[in-house]
Amino acid sequence: MLEKLQNRVQAGKLLADEIAKKYNNDNNDVIILALPRGGVPVAYQISQHIKAPLDVFLVRKIGVEGHEELAMGAITETSTIYNEDIIAMLHINQESINRVIKRESAELQRRNEKYRKGKPAPDVTGKTAILVDDGIATGATMRAAYTSLRKLNPKKIVIAVPVAAPDTLTKMSKEIDDIICLLVPRNLGGIGAWYQDFTQTEDKEVLELLERADRNFPVPTISAKETAKLQNEAIVE
Repeated sequence: MLEKLQNRVQAGKLLADEIAKKYNNDNNDVIILALPRGGVPVAYQISQHIKAPLDVFLVRKIGVEGHEELAMGAITETSTIYNEDIIAMLHINQESINRVIKRESAELQRRNEKYRKGKPAPDVTGKTAILVDDGIATGATMRAAYTSLRKLNPKKIVIAVPVAAPDTLTKMSKEIDDIICLLVPRNLGGIGAWYQDFTQTEDKEVLELLERADRNFPVPTISAKETAKLQNEAIVE
């Protein structure tokens, strides 16, 4: 019985074995989307095993000013997602929201230029999109990712992670099509506690893995016009 993961590479290989039992890319209808940075080494192993394209799915939390750990929403390349309950409860004004969005949008753009060389968002229309991270605790980032991903019209959304909190997975299972997870400890604590080696993934490794994957299985992208259209549509939770 698996009690602890060695590192992200081993976690990715084990996860790939489980995913391959249910999904393959024989019809070119699967795409792997990693949440950077830690999700990329995990997702790379899956991409190579089932021979599917790999890209990053960029998400930035919109934190409440002065209480940045509290999310009042999130932004992705194609969406702005608002948590209206938090905004109303804390009486957050639009000026404050706009300031945070401007700052986080700049960081999102910086990461897009760094990791994806400014390419448009991946085209997932009619595909099975597998969202991958190195673990899920509260699930705020992953939830923002799949909420935004729905706007891109995938056939199916699958979450694949090596370890996750049970209550978070229970909630998510009602909102997406499938979840594949290796470890669901009753008391999660920190994600890193379930890895023997949880060394931070560096940008250099992310770039190398993305470039290597793209040479083998190029990522389809949507048009710049469609990206702009999607960015103008906000999602309210």
